[in-house]
Amino acid sequence: MTEPQKIVPFSGADKYVLDEELAAIVNISMALEMPLLLKGEPGTGKTMLAHAIAGALNMPLMVLNVKSSMKLVEALYQYDTLTRLNDSRFGDSTRDVSDIEAYIKMGKIGQSFTADERVVLLIDEIDKADTDFQDDMLDVLDQMEFDIIEIDKTIQARHRPVIIITSNAKKDLSDPFLGRCNFHHIAFPDPKMMRRIIKVHFPEIDTTLMENAIDTFYRMRDLDAIEKRPATRELINWIRALRLDPDFKPRQLAKGDVPYLGVLFKKSGDYQKAATTTRRRRLF
Repeated sequence: MTEPQKIVPFSGADKYVLDEELAAIVNISMALEMPLLLKGEPGTGKTMLAHAIAGALNMPLMVLNVKSSMKLVEALYQYDTLTRLNDSRFGDSTRDVSDIEAYIKMGKIGQSFTADERVVLLIDEIDKADTDFQDDMLDVLDQMEFDIIEIDKTIQARHRPVIIITSNAKKDLSDPFLGRCNFHHIAFPDPKMMRRIIKVHFPEIDTTLMENAIDTFYRMRDLDAIEKRPATRELINWIRALRLDPDFKPRQLAKGDVPYLGVLFKKSGDYQKAATTTRRRRLF
């Protein structure tokens, strides 16, 4: 069994703007030692929250990027049978080929269990996995242990990790899975929150540039038939591009002249839609 953890409250980070509701659910999840499930559209800061928690609390971060074809055992450990076979065949390894454990490598969950200190474990885009993966993973995280069948050994967590699970809501999660997590939906920032975010990243930003950029950004997001709407990351990079251009004037945006659309839109159809719309706006 893992020992109870001393809770250090999380109150935000230098580059992460945190609202009170999100701070509260992060801290109560750590206190209850429950995984925190974050939902929201891409670009709302779900993944960055785990980075911010790890940085603010001075804890290592381990990231499990979930793939649609992933099996749970890959997240726990891998048995390198091929290397063992080659070592036994050619006999040029320093490892004892009769020692199977020497060929066991921990996956991300296994690494978080065997770490010498408490870590933040980010399980990113859980909605890509099938239901069996989700539910079996929660069993492991509940029990804080798993078995390595090849060597008949049980791995128990030395320290219970802080667990952040993200979902882009592309697929429904099972009721048992949802019942074992705390939940928070991160809504896309409104203009007021976006101003706070921009000022964190650009403390000396010109107010006219910020206001025109944010207004144009939300107009671009509201275009019809956009497949991948620009997110906060794109806005920050776009403002960087605008500030680096010595010939750019903020009033261009108010007139409908929107440079560097390729920073905001990453799909060809979206880019063409935005380019057509901005050209029409400049004509009238």
